[in-house]
Amino acid sequence: MADYDVVAVRALEGMQLQVRFADGVSGIVRLMPTHLYGVFAPLKDPAVFALASCENGFVSWPGEIDLAPDAMHEAIRAKGELVLR
Repeated sequence: MADYDVVAVRALEGMQLQVRFADGVSGIVRLMPTHLYGVFAPLKDPAVFALASCENGFVSWPGEIDLAPDAMHEAIRAKGELVLR
């Protein structure tokens, strides 16, 4: 397991995620409406967004939607959050 693997995720209001990584770093990922297109379009539905889970170190949703952990970890370690635009 890499330090940047996601070990816990919780969907919050406003298209936000609380994430915690294997090395203990934790913070917020905010998905802006401009990021919710293409493969991420289903996440516009709050019920689908709420299905966020942690699989193999990634934040995942049904339909093979996921977020890579390394960039999230770097941004959260530096700023406490990552904003995906």
